[in-house]
Amino acid sequence: MRLLFLGDIVGEPGRRAVRLLLEGLVFREAVDFVVANAENSAGGNGITVGIAGELFSYGVDVITTGDHVWDQKETASFLTTESRVLRPSNYPPDVPGNGAIVWNKPGLPPVAVLNLQGRTFMPPLENPFLRGQAEVARLRTATPVIFVDFHAEATSEKIAMGRMLDGLVSGVVGTHTHVQTADEQVLPGGTGYLTDAGFTGPHDSVLGRMVEPVLRRFLTGLPQRFEVAQERILLQGALLDIDEATGRTRSITRVSEPLH
Repeated sequence: MRLLFLGDIVGEPGRRAVRLLLEGLVFREAVDFVVANAENSAGGNGITVGIAGELFSYGVDVITTGDHVWDQKETASFLTTESRVLRPSNYPPDVPGNGAIVWNKPGLPPVAVLNLQGRTFMPPLENPFLRGQAEVARLRTATPVIFVDFHAEATSEKIAMGRMLDGLVSGVVGTHTHVQTADEQVLPGGTGYLTDAGFTGPHDSVLGRMVEPVLRRFLTGLPQRFEVAQERILLQGALLDIDEATGRTRSITRVSEPLH
């Protein structure tokens, strides 16, 4: 089975890249299942029910998020009814939504997706390592094919998560920092790993935002409005080739497709 993960979709340019590039990429690479982080898909802040539906219509199967998941007022209510949009699993149990799903797509074995959020330089949540261990043990009773989006800031935290889950999940790929790393590898236990998938959106920017307001913020310390940039749009992520029977990853490849 071939699973494609898309790094953080930023604003309308990122959604446009998914609309115009995903179908061709799925066909060319024989992709079976698509997971996308869309916590920045609504104008660069959060996600709405309409945008979730839009991304599903383009071919995304499951959506993950992160620390910006609550930026739109409607999100908390629609997460209670749309199981394919995840929020980080290590929020307290009474928070709306789900942090993991086992999805049965026709023609495929069950695929589990787990969303976790780091704590280093991030808002304080429950321990993602303890929650990750418990959730993976539960998901493995349903399927050996488990993909983890670890939304975290610190490289060391992401690598540690990959090492802890090596041999227990098919893939651990990081999001949040919006800069695609070059350390893709299959760990000794068969888990595909990449520290950061990058982001899907405008790269002539500062992490997807227009350059000048970010510079003004650094130069003056004054609040600025960080609008989404528009130029040099890339669709970024990772492609994992997974053994369906064992859940082990055979290979992991970085993806970076330009929108011309």
